[in-house]
Amino acid sequence: MSEVRKHRVLCVGAGNTGRSHILAYHRLDGFEIAGICTRSPGSRNKVMEELGATYPGFDSYEKGLVETKPDVVCITTYPDTHYEYTKLALEVGCHVFLEKPIAETIEEAEALVALAKKVNRKLVVGYVLRHHPSWIQFVEKVHTLGKPLVMRMNLNQQSSGTQWETHKNLASSISPVVDCGVHYVDVMCQMTKSRPVRVSGIGARLTDELPEGKINYAHLQVTFEDGSVGWYEAGWGPMMSENAFFIKDVIGPKGCISIVAEKSGAQGQSAKIEAHSGTERLQVHHSELDAEGNSAREDEFVSMELEPDHDALFHREQEYFLKAINEDLDVSELLEAACNASRIVLAADESFRTGKTIDML
Repeated sequence: MSEVRKHRVLCVGAGNTGRSHILAYHRLDGFEIAGICTRSPGSRNKVMEELGATYPGFDSYEKGLVETKPDVVCITTYPDTHYEYTKLALEVGCHVFLEKPIAETIEEAEALVALAKKVNRKLVVGYVLRHHPSWIQFVEKVHTLGKPLVMRMNLNQQSSGTQWETHKNLASSISPVVDCGVHYVDVMCQMTKSRPVRVSGIGARLTDELPEGKINYAHLQVTFEDGSVGWYEAGWGPMMSENAFFIKDVIGPKGCISIVAEKSGAQGQSAKIEAHSGTERLQVHHSELDAEGNSAREDEFVSMELEPDHDALFHREQEYFLKAINEDLDVSELLEAACNASRIVLAADESFRTGKTIDML
């Protein structure tokens, strides 16, 4: 029996997220790492040391693309490079795994989707919560609450040291509500299965260490066609509060469902990337009352203690990517969802900058 051909992958970026993807490619039989491209040797050397393996290293993306001639490119760089890097990879015939958000503008996002379709290559965007068993169950249980829904979510990060340096670099490229918000807005869209009609947003520049016009705190509010509403809040930096920084809560006519993450939501956890996907338990509350007007049912707690850890979740993402390539899966619905989430968070950023609510219809 002949050996199954491995897809050679050029990994671009080796930060927190990039490292997790590199680990997955290293461990999955269907991939072979052709090279690791970073702005400096330090981060790629660190991940290779962790793997106990050596791969070709590149400081230049274009040079790495030419010299390795990969089948696949994984892009986990800052969002301001996503469009150009993905466009180049698709044009030379590579499948692409692209970390969210898909691009800095909706026009660029839609252009990449159209290009992937034109060249018949897979473009998969990193929406890791779609591969998270607890979040999948969270979405399914929310569908039992009736309509309209009230969705409350945030992820504020009190960062310092190297984490704050990373956040400053990221905030110089993109708003926190755009970078992080696409995950949770995508979840909201899955929960409502409805079209967004209005989006508004606020933001604040809480430090002089950022360039003029850039912000490190943002908040969006979205209204859906079915009457559902949602908000998402994200802030980065040493000034951020760790009180109520991890809220994942949905309310409907028949009750509410919340993610209870006592460990991930504890003091000192907000900037730890491995805590961001932790859930631990789902708490289900029913609104039903008895004849005396008291709660008819006790709250239910669904344990999620056996959920995969941070690296295992990214491994699941890459298993899906491999399946999409090998089995020629239709990923158009997921790309449409990625564009829709980007459209909403970008509208929130526009709302903040113009002071106007954005009509999405």
